[in-house]
Amino acid sequence: MMSSEITRRAFLASTTTVALSACTTTSMNTARVVPGKISPNEKLNIAAVGFGSMGGSNIAGCSTENIVALCDVDSVYAAKVFNKYPNAKRFVDFRNMFDTAARDFDAVICATPDHTHAVVSMAAIQNGKHLYCQKPLAHSLHEVRTVTEAARAAGVQTQMGNQGHSSNSIRKVKEWIADGAIGPVHEVHAWSNRPVGGHPWSDFPMMVRPKDTPPVPESLNWDLWIGPAAMRPYHPVYHPMTWRGFYEFGTGPLGDMGCHILDPAFYALDLGHPDYVQAASTHYQEGVQDETYPRACMVKYHFPARGDMPPVDLTWYDGRLKPFIPTMLPGDLELPSNGALIVGEKGVILHKSHGAGDAQILPESLRKGYTDPAETIFRVEQKSAAHEQDWIRACKDGRPASSSFEYGGPLTEMVLIGVLAIQMKDQRLEWDGATQTITNNVEANALVNPPYREGWSL
Repeated sequence: MMSSEITRRAFLASTTTVALSACTTTSMNTARVVPGKISPNEKLNIAAVGFGSMGGSNIAGCSTENIVALCDVDSVYAAKVFNKYPNAKRFVDFRNMFDTAARDFDAVICATPDHTHAVVSMAAIQNGKHLYCQKPLAHSLHEVRTVTEAARAAGVQTQMGNQGHSSNSIRKVKEWIADGAIGPVHEVHAWSNRPVGGHPWSDFPMMVRPKDTPPVPESLNWDLWIGPAAMRPYHPVYHPMTWRGFYEFGTGPLGDMGCHILDPAFYALDLGHPDYVQAASTHYQEGVQDETYPRACMVKYHFPARGDMPPVDLTWYDGRLKPFIPTMLPGDLELPSNGALIVGEKGVILHKSHGAGDAQILPESLRKGYTDPAETIFRVEQKSAAHEQDWIRACKDGRPASSSFEYGGPLTEMVLIGVLAIQMKDQRLEWDGATQTITNNVEANALVNPPYREGWSL
């Protein structure tokens, strides 16, 4: 593991690192630690927090580097990755990892449940560590803005885990739209089959809060799993995976898939902040809507004009709902289970999830008469684990990664204002994105920055 390099880095870090207080809160009133320079020929020393699911894939995507520290609250759920890296230091509490081992690593992967993304991310940033964080970037709008601004101030290299943003296809869609391939765009329709999509992590429970209180498994630190959320008794319906369906911990199908499926439209159309958003949804039974995300919903965003681009209405559908087929397309057009239609005045771009996969210009008569423009947008090298490797490249050469928080943060904010609208059950919300204020609804505005439980803060 190149111990001589690790020792040298430890010495350099010791000249700038301010020791963190061994307290029970995540508020770290420390001097900012400047990230060290890393030669392209050196290997990054990486720590990971949360890797029972996607985090394991992210770690594997960084297998070209040194995995030196691993932290997870469930030793059984994370056992496969723990066992794969027997020489990595093991931790249960991420705060203890930063307190005792921060000098050993340069960068951090965060793939915990949504409600703990922000506290882990801030610990990494305040310690001057480069950061790869799974999507959505955080659980609340305030968290996203805070983490984005902190990363900018710290000068760390970041990447959000919407891996499709490193694809060639998403850049091709942006070049098509900039070239006028489908004409001015006034509407976008995007959809996901989740929460009934057949994946274990997407089969969200549509239910009231469980009343039974089974014992906490010996392998799980439930207090740390809860983190900044309000304490509640352990139940296997929350962990693993199905936490995504609960308001307190996850962000539902829109939070899960929106950073993938809405990414091409957000990128190509420079959407920025919507000025209002409204949701319509359904649950299986009364009371469920107070605890978990809907079985199916639609979310309507309105974006004002941006420069010479006209206003855009964007509609999200989930629970296997899909949009109507635009009249300029064949009525029997088969839509994928996850995807989007970007509708212009001359034609439509249809694509699948994750980086505008299989993007095509329709109708075929329009495509046949169109010549692709020259490639003007920088392409990420298309190799195994391209998104993780793009972040590693950024950590070494200083050029921002494909979905750095400067991009991933605003994309997540757009997604999360829609998630908030779902929780408000059919009420139209007027949104001032610059100040992160819902101007017409006091109850909804309180959800922009919900409180943490005592002992936790950013």
